[in-house]
Amino acid sequence: MKIPTERTLCIACSFLLFMILMAGCTRQDFLAEGRVVIGIEGNPTDLDPRTATDAYSTRIDSLLYNGLVRLDPAARIQPDLAIDYHIPNPTTYIFRIRKGVRFHNGKPLTARDVQYTFHSILGPELGSARASIFQVIKEITVEPDNIVRFTLKEPYAAFLNSLTTGIVPHSSGADEDGLPPGTGPFRLKEFRRGDRVVLGANPDYFEGPPRIREVIFRVIPSDSTRVMELERGGVHFLFNAVPPDILPVVRSRDNLRIIRKPGTSYSYLGFNFEDPILSDRRVREAIARSVHREAIIKELIRGCARAASGLLDPGNWAFHGDVARYEYDPQRAKALLDQAGYPDPDGEGPEMRFTLGYKTSQDKLRIRIAEVIRRDLEAVGIGIDLRSYEWGTFFSDIRRGNFQLYSLTWVGVTDPDIYYYIFHSDSLPPEGANRGRYSHPFLDQLLEEGRRTTDPERRKHVYRKVQEIVAREIPYVSLWHNDDIVVLREEIKGFEVYPGGDLHSLKRVIIEK
Repeated sequence: MKIPTERTLCIACSFLLFMILMAGCTRQDFLAEGRVVIGIEGNPTDLDPRTATDAYSTRIDSLLYNGLVRLDPAARIQPDLAIDYHIPNPTTYIFRIRKGVRFHNGKPLTARDVQYTFHSILGPELGSARASIFQVIKEITVEPDNIVRFTLKEPYAAFLNSLTTGIVPHSSGADEDGLPPGTGPFRLKEFRRGDRVVLGANPDYFEGPPRIREVIFRVIPSDSTRVMELERGGVHFLFNAVPPDILPVVRSRDNLRIIRKPGTSYSYLGFNFEDPILSDRRVREAIARSVHREAIIKELIRGCARAASGLLDPGNWAFHGDVARYEYDPQRAKALLDQAGYPDPDGEGPEMRFTLGYKTSQDKLRIRIAEVIRRDLEAVGIGIDLRSYEWGTFFSDIRRGNFQLYSLTWVGVTDPDIYYYIFHSDSLPPEGANRGRYSHPFLDQLLEEGRRTTDPERRKHVYRKVQEIVAREIPYVSLWHNDDIVVLREEIKGFEVYPGGDLHSLKRVIIEK
């Protein structure tokens, strides 16, 4: 299937013309001053590390806050605010907190702050989506010499991974936006929703101050505007925010550099299981078989993604690829819809079997992908009412279950325990992310076993079954794993891509003048 690319050509030609006009008119004064401007597509909605769930917020949070542990570029766990840790048995975790670390408001970090952070996540006031992850905690005790001990109700294999959550102080100290101070390499200077987030270097950072003075995140929804701003110097850095169509043009520019790496992000179509049409597995399979993923990857994403069979990418230690897959087969899709009791009312005519609402964001590439998916679905008789929304409105609707179909991307997928957070029947928003209200009792049992099992081989066996059930049941239509693509000014050196798009390595970036 050939996907029309007239709009692609239009964008590319406009960009080329703009570059010619702007030659010699770049704005590099910010870089000379040690200030890096990053263009992002959507609006960060919440910069409190205990409650933030959208990708824009969590990436910025990685610069403002530290967890007890962190993931390195190979997704291995390393100490962060904890100088070291000890696990004497499967339900006890003991951390020795670094001394001399201070929050951005000057208050010293103590074990009591760690205790408070997790108590607040579990409390009802915040309504944190992370609460379901930490329900396993039985007790948190503070001990002499700045030590904190977690006692769990039962073994939880992914507990250490979950402790990347940013630590906040036990006393308020919140700014005018109600955001607590962090301990990270940068501190918040300005948060203008829908416009920008400005971070200043933390001179007291425990690993040494960053080499750059400021990081400015500019919200620029337009693809062409983001790239034009990159060329003229108004933006210096884009992370997964360049349309694939434009990459060949960007690659030709001597003042720009591209870093590309297979990513762990997972794009999907989500269903609302409370909808009587979508609760029928045959309808979900028909939708899965109607979407021509390979054509979208080739024509719209320009090969910068790999077809997915589930949440885990092939490089994940728990990945199991021998699961049900739904190749593009519109004839089979039509037969499934007939079997489900939705015959085509007029054969090859214009009438649809039924119509579904499909929500997406206002990102231009996502809209174009959604338009192609709509065309694929209409070809088998499924009408689509496609609506795009500003990011905050869109994400709010998804969290509240106000949708039939939607498309989104999970970022930072490293541990298979994410299946519990997304698909366990008790993991409903706001505490969890089972936004479609999917329920499968045997899967629930497996997800609970996967949490309790600490033996890696046994865990791997459990998650093989989990992946098989999820692939068979189709609570999501798996689309693709996107590559991580960074485009940055040639003067910016030292940036390293972390799993899931973490920007923490900005603390080591230098600017060569």
